[in-house]
Amino acid sequence: MDTTIYLDNNATTRPTPEVLAAMQACHDEAWGNPSSKHRVGDAARQRMNSARAEVAALLAASSAELVFTSGATEANHMAILGALALQPQRRHIVSSLVEHPSTLLLLRHLQAQGVRISWIAVDEHGQLQLDELAAAITPDTALVSLMWANNETGVVFPIAQAAELARQRGVLFHTDAVQAVSRVPCDVAAMGVDLLSLSAHKLHGPKGIGALYVRKGIRLPPLLFGHQERGRRGGTEDVAGIVGLGVAAAQARAALPRMLAVSALRQRFERGLARLPQVRINGAGAARLPNTVSVRFGQVHAELLLEHLDRLGICASSGSACTASGDMPSHVLMAMGLSSEQAAATLRFSLSRDTRDDEIDAVLAALLQIVQIVQIVQPLQARVA
Repeated sequence: MDTTIYLDNNATTRPTPEVLAAMQACHDEAWGNPSSKHRVGDAARQRMNSARAEVAALLAASSAELVFTSGATEANHMAILGALALQPQRRHIVSSLVEHPSTLLLLRHLQAQGVRISWIAVDEHGQLQLDELAAAITPDTALVSLMWANNETGVVFPIAQAAELARQRGVLFHTDAVQAVSRVPCDVAAMGVDLLSLSAHKLHGPKGIGALYVRKGIRLPPLLFGHQERGRRGGTEDVAGIVGLGVAAAQARAALPRMLAVSALRQRFERGLARLPQVRINGAGAARLPNTVSVRFGQVHAELLLEHLDRLGICASSGSACTASGDMPSHVLMAMGLSSEQAAATLRFSLSRDTRDDEIDAVLAALLQIVQIVQIVQPLQARVA
C-alpha cells in the first residue's frame, strides 16, 4: 500500500483513474487524425469536441473561444506574443514581479529586444498594487498580463478589478490562471478577461496539454501555423491528451465545493504549524487559494526539512517546481520583502481535494519532530564547516 502523503499539488496533480481510462479508451477506439474526413477521423473529432465543451463549461466560456496547446507555457507565450503581433504599433507590456517563470523569462527576453516592460510591485503580503497598475498603463500598452493566483504563496490577485482597469484604457488583458482554475470559481465573462491560460496537469489531468481562452472577437495571430484549431494553432492535436483534459475539467467542476472546503483543512494545518517555534505564514494577510500554505521556519534551511520529510514519505516543495533546480532565492518571496535567508527557510505545502485530516495530522507530527532535530543538527554543521 502506498503510504506517500502528497502535498505538492501546485507542482502537479495525480491524474484521476477516470482521466487515465478515458485516455486509454481514446488510444484504443478513437486513434485517428481529427482532421480526416472518414469514420476513424470522425470518432477522434467527436471526442475532441466533447472535451472542448467540458473545458469551456469549467470557464463559463463558449467552445469556439478555446485553443488547445501543449500546456500553459505555450498558452502564455501565445497570449503575450500574439498581443504584440496583433498591435505592432504598441510596444509596452504591464506585468508583475511575481509571475511564473514561463511569463517572467519571456518578458525579460522581450525587454532585451526593446519591448518596454512595466513591473508592478506587490506588498508584504504578496498582494498586487492596483494603483501602480493603473498608473503603468499608457496609450502604448499592448497587454496587461497578470497571474490570477501565485504558485508559491497561493495569493489571489483581484483579477476582475485589474481587467477592468485595462478595459477602461482599451488594453487587452491576459491572466495565467493555472493555479486558480479548478480551485476557485471561474467565469471569464464576469471577470472581464480577454485571454486566459490553463494547464491540465494542475487539475488532475495529463501533462503536455493545456488551453488558451481567447475572447470572441479577438483574432490572435498564431505561434504555430497550420489549419488546426481553426487556424489558431497548427499541428495535429493530441486527442487523447485533450480527452484527458476534458474529463479532468468535468470532474473539477463537479468537485469545486470539495475544493473550496479544503480551506478549512488548510486553516487547521496552519493552526498546527503555529505551534512550532518561529513559524510564519507567507501571504497570511492576503486572499489565498484554499489549498496553498507557504511557511517559513525561522533559521532552518528548507532543503534540510524537505530531505527529512521525503524520508518519511511526505512530499512538499521549497517553491516553484519550475525554478527548484536553481540556487537563487525565490523571486516571489524577495518581491514580498523577505531576505534571502527567510526565502531559503520557506516550504510550500499544496493540498488537493483528496487530502485527508489524518494526513495533515501526520505531517504536523513529523514536522514537530524534524524541526527539533534540525535545530540541533544545523548549528553543529555550521560550527564544523
